[in-house]
Amino acid sequence: MNAKFASQAATTSVVAPSLRAEKVDYIYEKVMWHYRRSEFGPAEILCRAALLRDAQHVPSLVVLGDIAQQAGRNKSAVKVLGQALALDPGNAAAHDNIAMAYQALGRHDEAVEHFSQAMASGLREPEMLVKRSAVMAGLLRRLGAAWPRQLPLAELLGPQGAAPIAADALLLAMLRSKVICDVELERLLTALRRGLLQHAIGGGSVIVDADFLAFFGALAQQCFNNEYVFASGDAERAQVGTICDRVADALRTAAEIAPLDLIAIACYRPLYTLPMAASLLNRWWADAAARLLTQQIHEPVEEASDSIPRLTPITDAISLQVQSQYEENPYPRWNTPAPVKPTVIEDFLWERLGLPIMSWPRAARELDFLIAGCGTGQHSIDTASRFPKSRILAIDVSRASLAYARRKTREAGITNLEYGQADILELTALGRQFDVIEAVGVLHHLADPEAGWRLLLSLLRPHGLMLVGLYSEAARRCLTAVREFIAERGYRPTPDDIRACRQDLLLRGSVPPFTDFSSTSGCRDLLFNVMEHQFTLPRIGAFLDANGLSFLGFEQRPFGIHEQFRRQFVEADAVRDLATWDRFERMHPMAFADMYVFWVQKSGHDRPRVADRSVDRPTADSPC
Repeated sequence: MNAKFASQAATTSVVAPSLRAEKVDYIYEKVMWHYRRSEFGPAEILCRAALLRDAQHVPSLVVLGDIAQQAGRNKSAVKVLGQALALDPGNAAAHDNIAMAYQALGRHDEAVEHFSQAMASGLREPEMLVKRSAVMAGLLRRLGAAWPRQLPLAELLGPQGAAPIAADALLLAMLRSKVICDVELERLLTALRRGLLQHAIGGGSVIVDADFLAFFGALAQQCFNNEYVFASGDAERAQVGTICDRVADALRTAAEIAPLDLIAIACYRPLYTLPMAASLLNRWWADAAARLLTQQIHEPVEEASDSIPRLTPITDAISLQVQSQYEENPYPRWNTPAPVKPTVIEDFLWERLGLPIMSWPRAARELDFLIAGCGTGQHSIDTASRFPKSRILAIDVSRASLAYARRKTREAGITNLEYGQADILELTALGRQFDVIEAVGVLHHLADPEAGWRLLLSLLRPHGLMLVGLYSEAARRCLTAVREFIAERGYRPTPDDIRACRQDLLLRGSVPPFTDFSSTSGCRDLLFNVMEHQFTLPRIGAFLDANGLSFLGFEQRPFGIHEQFRRQFVEADAVRDLATWDRFERMHPMAFADMYVFWVQKSGHDRPRVADRSVDRPTADSPC
């Protein structure tokens, strides 16, 4: 045991007896008091005391596993954190800590997988965590010191080559499974990509081994994930063309193809654009190249061949424009579904909002859900996994988005979710009613959002629930100047113009504070959307009042907003009062930078009564 931990543990033998009558939540408060002060010995003993009262207390298991990992007891950490994840599969902190334990044990693949799950579950600021590592900090320093000189790959990587960055499981997980949202990392990755290309064209002194291919293969996956949003010059495009010709010749003559050539191409354009690309699948490849072929040939072919049922006509002029945008750029880009724990709607809403739903027309165990505007399926898969006994229909105007969603649904083994291509404005033709309707990020792209909202409400059963996501006018006010700049320069919503526009904004220091800026489809959705409406909380409140809807509460995202709100407004009912939230947003205009995401209930009666179930339910602000 680490000497620091041993000395702390030795001084805490008197702590446990005083806790015999304490409740687990009160003990956990004491755990966190010690933990935040790095007093890990007392925190560990208190965790064990909490677990004696509740062996399934996930927050205590997570802290206990974290302490074990930091003390170097990595096998113990894996065991304890595995217990936490069995109880709460979407716990980001547990995934993060178990990944670090696996990495310390040399189990690299498991570390990468859990880091991916941590990010999908909401791990905060993974880009900052990556940049703090000694290896990445060194790369960034070398890049910055040489600016504006472009470093050759050997000089940028340093004397150890690619091995140190290939060993960083969090970095590899990030490259493979999410779109990186950090300007400094983007510049570094762009420089590494350029160095790789020069190396592939002319050779160099860097050893091309398994570590080299693993890292640069992951970089190519990142470039595909962000839809090649990184800037490239004329010289790079010419060099990529040279390598493409080399690979095309090898395919025609059945000659050998260097994995490095495939990786270099995949960093700049998808492999499915190569002539005879499908024949690459008939060859044996090492892991790094095999992953690229799956991502950039096999999966796109599968999506293109998928037959999506058309449920309604799409004739509205704005709907057709929106359809065209998302056919060209399916949105959002995502890879790893967030692991979730199956539940039922009553428990879910208690945990999220602290509010039981008091009036249902029938048993709420097997519900009919409609996901209106499901896009690429991230939200619909989450809902189907969370409520496995429910029947879910997910619709969108974009066939390309639906094909991506359906492929990911098959991969996840989900069977209670069906997809169809449809226009919200035509959904009454389905002749169906739903218990729950989710419309997150779609109504504000209609010509008349309120009309579309009312139409969806007509499909909602009495006392039914609706989850709504709408853009905040206050949060998106900062986009006005950027959009004026785009109009002034005449940028169009094409990949080349989006890349050029981004570079202009980066050079001007005018980067919008939104993660969507970091991918081609996201940037188009953010800055070039064919139709966008923005809302205020008074406008939303007026709609709810006019349509007999009870406001149940905001989803607890982004992180920290609810806690900050409660510190300023301590009244018990404040979190369910839109006027109070409006006051809060005026003080914090970026509070809803993502969207307003909130639940309402269709009812002709008063707002549902809040029952006191604190004795047998977790509170809405449970730390983990």
